[in-house]
Amino acid sequence: MRNKITVVGGGNVGASAAVNLALKELGDVVLVDVVEGVPQGKGLDMAQMGPIEGYDVHVTGANDYEPTANSDVVIVTAGLARKPGMSRDDLLLANFEVVKNVTENVVKHSPNAILVLVTNPLDAMCTVAHAISKFPKQRVVGMAGVLDAARFRTFIAMELKVSVENVTAVVLGGHGDTMVPVTRLSNVSGIPLEDLIPAARLAEIVDRTRNGGAEIVKYLKTGSAYYAPSAAAVEMTESILKDKKKILPCAALLEGEYGIHGLFVGVPVKLGRGGVEQIFELKLNDAEKAALAKSAGAVQELVDVLKPKLQTAGA
Repeated sequence: MRNKITVVGGGNVGASAAVNLALKELGDVVLVDVVEGVPQGKGLDMAQMGPIEGYDVHVTGANDYEPTANSDVVIVTAGLARKPGMSRDDLLLANFEVVKNVTENVVKHSPNAILVLVTNPLDAMCTVAHAISKFPKQRVVGMAGVLDAARFRTFIAMELKVSVENVTAVVLGGHGDTMVPVTRLSNVSGIPLEDLIPAARLAEIVDRTRNGGAEIVKYLKTGSAYYAPSAAAVEMTESILKDKKKILPCAALLEGEYGIHGLFVGVPVKLGRGGVEQIFELKLNDAEKAALAKSAGAVQELVDVLKPKLQTAGA
């Protein structure tokens, strides 16, 4: 019996994820979106791509959750993008309602699914999905670190003119400008970054990584990144469905690890068929610990804004 994957949100990120899932033949894909016709049209287009690319999975689209029943993994990309004049809290509260609705439908139709969150603000939305679903913490995970690490690896490879495959990058913390690229633990085929890149230049690369999403938004003007974010979500999904047990940086619920309690924060985790099967606690120096604590504090601020909503929702 084939795996079944639901992608909620038929925009650029969701549609790109659906295509990548099909190309990798990870399972049958259901693309869900509230806009009538959009998921159906995109799903049919992807189905017709199958004979050309040689994949034998079913790709369908829907405006409701009935066709998603018994999904193994649900990737949540639905949500509003921040618009001019919209505060961070406005975006937070708007996407709270979106993720709440999505999660309630997932629980109803796919009670054993693993949730992979992509919607921003990512770490806070993981908290919403976990609280509303009441799923075990292992079955709610956020996509951020895979993307952030990919950006860091890209910039390092560009700087050194080496293969991205030789670059290992460690990024911790919340998904945003407080993320913590850990240069001390990042390397190129085992060679420490500090031995390859001058400190001042490395600091510039770290800063570019932190602002990686904003840089793309600046170019696109009317949109945000979607190729790399969708690929990151698919890599996580592949590790889960194939039980590959890859160690990837993901937003996971911490309960004491790194001195953080009750927050979803980006850390290295083992992803397998059970979801987040293990959280790895790296030995950090004082500066790294302080940076991670600051990042967790930024996540806490967002969660605090949502607390009244979560209490009202009975989560």
